[in-house]
Amino acid sequence: MKIDPDKKIDLSAQIANAIRDAIVSGDMIVDERLPSEAELSDQFQVSRPTVREALKRLAAQSLIRTQRGATGGAFVNRLRYEEAYGQQVTTSTLLLSMNEVSFDVACEARYALERACAPLSAERRSPDHLATMRAEIHRQAQPGLSDESFCASDVTFHRALVDGAGNPVLSYQLAGAVEAMQPLMNMITFTARSREAIVGLHTRIADALEAHDAGGADQALVELEAYTLTLGRDVMAARAKG
Repeated sequence: MKIDPDKKIDLSAQIANAIRDAIVSGDMIVDERLPSEAELSDQFQVSRPTVREALKRLAAQSLIRTQRGATGGAFVNRLRYEEAYGQQVTTSTLLLSMNEVSFDVACEARYALERACAPLSAERRSPDHLATMRAEIHRQAQPGLSDESFCASDVTFHRALVDGAGNPVLSYQLAGAVEAMQPLMNMITFTARSREAIVGLHTRIADALEAHDAGGADQALVELEAYTLTLGRDVMAARAKG
């Protein structure tokens, strides 16, 4: 592992990148103990505070964990999908908000990804996934449900559809699409949409998945996308006039 002291990027970031690359490449394996701060300081020819900052960067990315005591130190962490979901959602939310991604682009991406999960979910969904979807449909039909609660239920419903595919990589990749894109889309459209229409489409999706009907689930998602796009465009057009 090497760094270039003449590069503009700060040294702690270079050290963090070098260690991260060693972990990703497999040169450092899960549960392997990193060299001590003193050893890393000598290896990279930097101060211990610089090494400490690099280790903080790696810990923030869940790439390493620290343990106290005689057998303590910094160790390569086993990153789990469940732990990475939050980072994925946060990153996706920031990308959408900071880069002013259009409603149409976000909608297209989200439904393209979700439709890719539908055939797998139709094949592999468990009774628990279906039960979650049915419970959320029932919840969404309640007349006293607040807009915020309806939006949260909407996310839970689609999260179950994605998780029903039984593929943790897809679930991780779609965490940003469902849990970051969808709430942003909900914020734009919730005042204009018909809850009855959403519940009807959600029911069709759940029915299709229960019947192992991938085509039926895909068609309902196509219609849901078209409905969402129309709502979003109408709302933004009304705002532009106002």
